[in-house]
Amino acid sequence: MTTDDPVLAAIPAYDAPSGGRLTPAMVDAYRAAGVLVLRSFVSTNACDELRDRALELVDAFDPSTVRSVFSTTDQEQLDDDYFIESGDKIRFFLEHDAFDEHGELRQSKEHCLNKMGHAMHDLDPVFDAFSRTPELAEVANRIGFDDPKILQSMYIFKPPNIGGEVVCHQDSTYIYTEPESCVGFWFALEDATLENGCMQFIPGAHKLPLKKRNYRKPDGKLVTETLDDTPWPEDRKIAAEVEAGTLVVFDGRAPHLSAANRSPKSRHAYTLHVIDAACHYPAENWLQRSEGMPLRGFV
Repeated sequence: MTTDDPVLAAIPAYDAPSGGRLTPAMVDAYRAAGVLVLRSFVSTNACDELRDRALELVDAFDPSTVRSVFSTTDQEQLDDDYFIESGDKIRFFLEHDAFDEHGELRQSKEHCLNKMGHAMHDLDPVFDAFSRTPELAEVANRIGFDDPKILQSMYIFKPPNIGGEVVCHQDSTYIYTEPESCVGFWFALEDATLENGCMQFIPGAHKLPLKKRNYRKPDGKLVTETLDDTPWPEDRKIAAEVEAGTLVVFDGRAPHLSAANRSPKSRHAYTLHVIDAACHYPAENWLQRSEGMPLRGFV
């Protein structure tokens, strides 16, 4: 991206096409902006079913046994084996502000969790069915995947009152391939607004360089190396306020963020990160799987 590139004043948004068959105009808009909003991609009933299943899994989770926190501001998870080893498991990560001064949860379990990850799509039948559809396979095909594989899934709770800020970042920092191929498929399971911390993007800024790279050191610990320290053009950020059932597709280099949620409303969302098996996935990437759980695509 150079100073001569046009400033994009909006995030391209369309009604979801039948069968996931993106039109050439939709693909061109995605290429230009690095992000594409597809309204009503999944039904509200499907969203409710996934939320219900997530809450069933939460109900079985005992927060007294695990107190792992996920935060993009403090990066506490980089030294946490519970997080580092979650690539082929279903694990729970609490908000930074989940605990009061006595070490007790401030709110219900559901309302203290930051996210659940990172293999629900392979380990739970409800998540598997939601994650693998012909429509998603067709979207992946239309945006240029040769051999798409779902690397990870994340259920984002963005709880009321204490939902943490997500600082501006690129997903390819953490999900890196050679050449880069990461794409996020983000589903709004509840209405996402500025009030409850919706996603925000800088359209067109996916043409900027990759600014950071996260990887494992030989001792197994995670580090994040700065490759380019120029600031993000956050004055150009645009809120992606969307209704439940919307799919947001975004390039791994697309800078995005979300503000803290201090409202009384949660903002549940579900994200799949997809890579191309035709690309090399380095062994030093943080997210690794056992040989008994190979990556699968949308079928």
